[in-house]
Amino acid sequence: MLQGRVAVVTGSTSGIGIGIARALAREGASVMLNGFGDPAEIERMRGELAREFGVRAEYCAADIAKPAEAALLIVHTVREFGAIDVLVNNAGIQHVAPIEDFAPEMWDAVLATNLSSNFHTIRAALPFMKRRNWGRIINVASVHGLVASGQKAAYVAAKHGVVGLTKVVALETAATGITCNAICPGWVLTPLVQKQIDDLALAESISAADAKQQLLGEKQPSLEFVTTDQIGRFAVFLCSDAAAQIRGAAMTIDGGWTAQ
Repeated sequence: MLQGRVAVVTGSTSGIGIGIARALAREGASVMLNGFGDPAEIERMRGELAREFGVRAEYCAADIAKPAEAALLIVHTVREFGAIDVLVNNAGIQHVAPIEDFAPEMWDAVLATNLSSNFHTIRAALPFMKRRNWGRIINVASVHGLVASGQKAAYVAAKHGVVGLTKVVALETAATGITCNAICPGWVLTPLVQKQIDDLALAESISAADAKQQLLGEKQPSLEFVTTDQIGRFAVFLCSDAAAQIRGAAMTIDGGWTAQ
């Protein structure tokens, strides 16, 4: 479905991001990976993506928390591939603390990575998409773009901002072939979340299975994690012709979290 298309996925060296990159590559898209990590592991991932799906895959180490580098990621992609058709803003960081203890520098860092980077990549990508009158902008927000949890002031504020930005971009591109939507996942079993499960099991002297159920039971009625593959396939759907009139939506994939 995406043969001949070019996709950029920020934060795609692990977790949700690599799941989305794989799903887009499976459909034939060339992919620009971006994120941090061990260079050898990133190269292994890039090579595997290219070989498994028969697409071109490249990597750009731009730090998207820095405005100039976020824009450079887009420019670099167009130089490498000749176009940008799909932009997935997925990169994110987290910091947890009560507001009175929340370090101002961590507030700035979370907002820069989780929200401002989306603005800078979208701003840079739109002119290229408009030239072809086709584009798909997918912002990975969170259920925390719709509801809140304590001790996550910066994350919740940033993700609410992502949902608002998504709506504005959708309105400004409404009469074009470019769409902009947000995916709002609940608990996803990524390496970061697995560490939370392991830490909880250790702290409370319970099994990993019990820790998983305890974590999920607080928020996610399905008592099952969303998978990175499910989110990737959701992103692919948003790139399809069937989704051409889905514009400015913030769609949950959260096991019932926000239905409560």
